[in-house]
Amino acid sequence: MDDAYVAGDPDGLTPLQAEIRDAVARELHAQFALRADRLELADLPEVAYQITLRVDGVLSGRRPRVS
Repeated sequence: MDDAYVAGDPDGLTPLQAEIRDAVARELHAQFALRADRLELADLPEVAYQITLRVDGVLSGRRPRVS
């Protein structure tokens, strides 16, 4: 069972999943603001790229787990 769920986290996400969710939400918010609250189909590759950079930033900023 997921530790976040056991600890009573209402959305059931691990801390890493919550960080990724927040990074994606921040980037989507920024992209909508840049594009006047509209995303065209042609914009999706660039939006996906920017989201990937945000997620990479989250993952790169975490210390590796020592076993």
